[in-house]
Amino acid sequence: MPRGDKSKYTDKQKRQAEHIEQSYESRGVPDPEAERRAWATVNKETGGGNKSGSGRGVKDTHVSSEKGGKKGGAASASRSPEERSASAKKAAETRKRNREAKAK
Repeated sequence: MPRGDKSKYTDKQKRQAEHIEQSYESRGVPDPEAERRAWATVNKETGGGNKSGSGRGVKDTHVSSEKGGKKGGAASASRSPEERSASAKKAAETRKRNREAKAK
């Protein structure tokens, strides 16, 4: 199998790579670099190509996905308590307004 051949990857892994690549591109990463990073992430989370046989794969780790979630939480934690409270109140008001609009 030549280097760069994706035939041993499952359809799910290919979808994951495509989604991750689009995310990188939306953040301004050049196309070739975005593709390289996307496949590196899929390999890290799933252990590489899995189309070798039933029951022979390795469990997915989701280590990169968890890292992204922690980074998002850190952004929220850096805000002051007053800012977080105002945001929560605004969200609650929006949810209430949407519920009332849906009930009509």
